[in-house]
This record gives sequence, C-alpha cells and structure tokens, in this order.
Amino acid sequence: MRSKTPIVEYETMLRYCLLAAVLPLAAADLRIGIVGTDTSHVPAFTKMLNDASDPAHIPGARVVAAWKGGSADIESSRTRVDKYADEIHTKWGVEIVADIKTLCGKVDAVLIESVDGRAHLAEARQVFAAGKPAFIDKPLAATLEDAREIARLAAAAGVPWFSSSSLRWSEITDSTKGPGVLGAHTWGPGPLEEHHHLDLSWYAIHPIEMLFTLMGTGCEEVTRIVGSDADEIDCRWKDGRIGGVRALRPYGGYGAVVYRKDGVAQSPAKPKTGYETLVRQIVQFFQTGKPPVPNEETLEIFAFMDAAQRSKEAGGKPMRVR
Repeated sequence: MRSKTPIVEYETMLRYCLLAAVLPLAAADLRIGIVGTDTSHVPAFTKMLNDASDPAHIPGARVVAAWKGGSADIESSRTRVDKYADEIHTKWGVEIVADIKTLCGKVDAVLIESVDGRAHLAEARQVFAAGKPAFIDKPLAATLEDAREIARLAAAAGVPWFSSSSLRWSEITDSTKGPGVLGAHTWGPGPLEEHHHLDLSWYAIHPIEMLFTLMGTGCEEVTRIVGSDADEIDCRWKDGRIGGVRALRPYGGYGAVVYRKDGVAQSPAKPKTGYETLVRQIVQFFQTGKPPVPNEETLEIFAFMDAAQRSKEAGGKPMRVR
C-alpha cells in the first residue's frame, strides 16, 4: 500500500541509498561539512567530533570543511560568523571554503548551522541538489511554508534529513518521559528575533520540542496568551489531552512537569543539558540514513508554532493546527 506522504514513502529507499553510500567508508571517519559559522554550536560540535582528547569525543565523523554564510541584519550572526570560522580553522584544521557547492564536493554529509532560519531553505536546496544528507539546526526555517518546502525538496531529491533541539535529549525529558502521559507543561527561554515570522521558532522552539517529546504528535488546537515577560501557549491534542509551554523573556531556565494517573513527575531544579547526545544522534543518522526524529513530527512542531502565531495576531483566539 502506498504511503500517505512523500516523506514516509521515500523513507525505506533513502535508508538503503545512504547505507550504500557510506558503507565503503566504514573504516574511516565520515567527512562532515558545516554551512554557516555564526552559532556557538559550530565550535562545540566540531570539538566533540575532531578533538580525540575531549572527554565528550564522538568517533565516526570529522568536520573537514565549512562555509561561513552569515546574515548582516542579525547582530548575533554578523558579530560571530568570522570568529567561529577562525576558531574551527585554527584549532581543528577545518578548511573554510568559498561556497556551498565547493563544500559539498569535499564532504559526505552536511550540518546546516546558520543561526538564521530564513537562510535554511536556500542552503538546503543546494545541499539536497548535491545529494548530501543533512542535519538542519534549529530553527529548521523561519516560516511553516519554508519548512514544508525543505521537506518537499528532500523527498524529491531522495535525500534524508532531520532537525531537532538538543533539549529533546536532556535530563528534563529523561526524568519525565514515559507511558501514560495525560498532559505536560514545559518552559524555557523565549527571546524574539524580528526577522523570523514564526517568532517562537527563534528560541522557544526548545521548550516546544520538549513538549512534543513528552506528549507525542497529534496537537489540534493552540491558544497563545502574550504577557510582558512571558507567553503562555496552551494546546489540545486530538485525544483530549492538554499541554502547555511557557516562553520566558528575555531568558530563563528550562523545565517540565508531566501528569499521569499515578501522580506528577517534575524535572530537576537544575537539569543537565548539553549537546553530546544530539551529536551522537547526528553521527548515527549520517551512518544509517534513519532520522531519530520523524520528519512529520518536526513539521507538526512548525504547524504548532504557525497556529500559535495566528493566535497571537488574533489577540489570543484559539487556532487550529493546519
């Protein structure tokens, strides 16, 4: 029976294609390329992959090349793009190249790390055209339409991809996830960035992704209440369960509460978070071609944020996830 979506339809084929591509390289590290050097994830991920003396070293892949990219109208991009490029070049010998086409000719897989979600569609288009599997860092895109177009392009090119927050794998979710979840509430920083239409995608995507990790997919309605120092996003699942996210501004800690019939589970007051598990998941994905987070779930997260944006613009009116 044919799959209902192009993404699912291609899943098995993509897995075997990627396995065929990487098996000859099993004895050597996969060559990883980085697109966009304007986020702290760039030196952090590169150190884990390239520095064998690092206690958090992850074998199996190595960053060999990077393209700077950068967005002049975002301060956190223009003030860091050269700094991080110089750091990974000087410390770990990463070659800085002139364009994405050149990068793709030197690597087996790509990390799209540009801090600006607006750039990801154009960047992914080139990476997929070159047939390279990709991890696309948060936010996947700046709009729901761009997120869906990225998925469409990947399916058309027969290239696997995934996107995720590192908070999906953290002490917060590890200490609270499990069967029988009746509802959950998560919280985390929610600073805004004026150029991203889905303003929650810029940073509040972290607690939103934690909510989906705990609740699973199936959200159908979202209501967003805007406050002076936080936004509250309440949501109803198709099976009647209720979830919620509190986006703290400008910043704040992370946490979660999960409700079950037999009681309530709450994450530690000072939970451990980090990138190690995410990077391990990325390397395993590049080796197997199987995304650790289904593409459909990532797209539903963006549909959730789209509904939250429409609710905000309508003064807090409930909106259906579409």
